[in-house]
Amino acid sequence: MSDTSKQDRVAGSNAAGKIDFSQSLTAAIDAWAEAHHMRRSDAIRRLVEIGLKVAPAEKAHRTVRLQSGEIEGNAVTQISSLLDPSLPADERERRIRRLTEGPPEFADHRHDLPTHGK
Repeated sequence: MSDTSKQDRVAGSNAAGKIDFSQSLTAAIDAWAEAHHMRRSDAIRRLVEIGLKVAPAEKAHRTVRLQSGEIEGNAVTQISSLLDPSLPADERERRIRRLTEGPPEFADHRHDLPTHGK
């Protein structure tokens, strides 16, 4: 078998195209199938459909981005309320930025921040 055809095969599948599940996963699928009065193959199909409806990858990424902006806004509000009101505005902003973005030496390791000038 060529390298590309090996890569195209589904991990855990055999030559007949069937997927090999662990014993514990097979037992869990069988229990779910029995509880819903269906065959194993129908249960697998239904579980995949349910899984695809619940957490589409694109939707999950959008939700995280939306929530992270809201979370950051809440953090800024809380930090602002804790800072000394007599501090100059630029010092307050610097402290807030340092607390929300982290120290500059770790900025390259943050995956949730936009890349600046890269």
